[in-house]
Amino acid sequence: MRAEDSEPVYVSDALIAEDIDAYLETHQHKTLLRFITCGSVDDGKSTLIGRLLYDSKMIFEDQLEALAADSKRVGTQGQDIDFALLVDGLAAEREQGITIDVAYRFFSTEKRKFIVADCPGHEQYTRNMVTGASTADLAVILVDARKGVLTQTRRHSYLAHLLGIRHIVLAVNKMDLVGYDQATFDAIVADYRAFADSIGIAAFTAIPISGFRGDNITGPSQRTPWYDGPSLIAHLEAVDLDTARDAARPFRMPVQWVNRPNLDFRGFAGLIASGRVRPGDAIRVLPSGKSSTVARIVTLDGDLEQAVAGQSVTLTFADEIDCSRGDVVARADAPPQSADQFEATLVWLDEAPLQVGRAYWLKLGTQTVSAVVREPKYAVNVNTMEHVAAKTLDLNAIGVAEVSSDRAIVFEPYADNRTLGGFILIDKMTNATVAAGMLNFSLRRAQNVHWQPTDIDREEHARLKNQKPRVLWFTGLSGAGKSTIANEVEKLLNLMNRHTFLLDGDNVRHGLNKDLGFTDADRIENIRRVGEVAKLMADAGLIVLTAFISPFRAERQLVRDMLPEGEFIEIFVDTPLGVAEQRDVKGLYRKARSGELKNFTGIDSPYEAPEAPEIAVNTVDMTAAEAAEFIVRRIMPLK
Repeated sequence: MRAEDSEPVYVSDALIAEDIDAYLETHQHKTLLRFITCGSVDDGKSTLIGRLLYDSKMIFEDQLEALAADSKRVGTQGQDIDFALLVDGLAAEREQGITIDVAYRFFSTEKRKFIVADCPGHEQYTRNMVTGASTADLAVILVDARKGVLTQTRRHSYLAHLLGIRHIVLAVNKMDLVGYDQATFDAIVADYRAFADSIGIAAFTAIPISGFRGDNITGPSQRTPWYDGPSLIAHLEAVDLDTARDAARPFRMPVQWVNRPNLDFRGFAGLIASGRVRPGDAIRVLPSGKSSTVARIVTLDGDLEQAVAGQSVTLTFADEIDCSRGDVVARADAPPQSADQFEATLVWLDEAPLQVGRAYWLKLGTQTVSAVVREPKYAVNVNTMEHVAAKTLDLNAIGVAEVSSDRAIVFEPYADNRTLGGFILIDKMTNATVAAGMLNFSLRRAQNVHWQPTDIDREEHARLKNQKPRVLWFTGLSGAGKSTIANEVEKLLNLMNRHTFLLDGDNVRHGLNKDLGFTDADRIENIRRVGEVAKLMADAGLIVLTAFISPFRAERQLVRDMLPEGEFIEIFVDTPLGVAEQRDVKGLYRKARSGELKNFTGIDSPYEAPEAPEIAVNTVDMTAAEAAEFIVRRIMPLK
């Protein structure tokens, strides 16, 4: 079923039939455009994609590979594809829930290859739209001509712009259902233009289409004589890619892996994010700052005289300098920045809200660091573009916050470089991707605050005390006996002439943490501060004992990561909730059960027991003194 007045675009069947090798050579050198289709539910995305696939004869990469393998002549007719069946198949996928995820399709025309990401329209699947948009060059925003600009139209347009997509197509679909009325089209375009201006979209291309009837998809439609712009395919074939822009920027290549097949060869492989490189170019490896020159550009097809953005290559250097996965090779006279504190825009993708102060894995290119997100400066109301106050970020929320990493990372603002400016946050416990982020700029304090070197280091402090620094981290429910046992352990260590200090949960809240409450966010910040203090005390050579409920595994892991390997000893004071509640020395369980005390661990706030503690003691079977003796025997000798 094809629009009688359209001009469908076909691949060169004759060339395939006559010379498959020539066709494959031509196909290989076509440019590739990645684009997404998005919009509200039932705006016609599947129908549009079905039309694009049908009118391009559905030449897929796997079909081409099969043709090349067979090296046989292929007839020009082939098997005709019924458009209605194709669209029905795409609709069936949607009904089965398949398109709640991003569905990628490949098709080709005479001039260009395309990968289209079909993004789901429901708001709860915004994360999937972000996934598709992260690698796209262009976004086709579909609008139902009967409904006009909707909330999801605004949301997807804002996200596409936020994620750096420079080419926007406003496809006003289902024009056949409004009688191809120009006034309807013009009103929708005017409405969208007002919104686009408000979020900074400088230009977009509006096309009136009917995915079902094929109007203005592959060629101009006689049903819209008032429209003199390009068809959708013609625009997709002609739009400028960003490759020239990326190639003109300074050279950057994140190192994916170090290639060393033998002792005589050491290369550094990666995908060039921007710029171009030639043998003899001066380069700098960041964050170390080591310099050298490029000796060779190695590929499977032989050495290159030049490589540009978008190519995967292996570089060798003229000098033996330190370079490993996660480093960035850059032009020596124009290196990118490195910092450990940033302002970033976040799109929250997880059903569990952002835990302010919790450590997440931050993955940017080939770099992975531990990072903490501060309380958001604001969230964005996508409908009004208003900046609203926010304590956290919930599913699909968009906000701006400060992010701190445990060490400096090499970056560029996302607006300048998507590869070195875009990142994801990963939950350390579940390994789930919880947010997509875009770095805006580094904070001034990240550039102005530096480590001051001192002559007496932590090893010297420990040597003077004749002991190895440790942090003995006691965790367990309220009433488990943590403070009592920690106190007994410190007394035993004192008798052994060990230098110690005990940080107790209640005592710390009288001073250092007196401003914190008992919400999850405050509990996380409480442990973070205590961890930093414990680290400083360990640097001073002390054996630090901490007695805190510390209910979340992620925060205990955060403290473990602050310290050298082997210095953090997790001690689980394992007491059943019923036993701890019977003791109720401070009367806290009684208050929690009566509703007087909110967010109490074990009652209305969770406790995540250690999964593999270094030491576990059961206070049902052991007295505090026996538990203390057991712990001391396990941690000795401390030299």
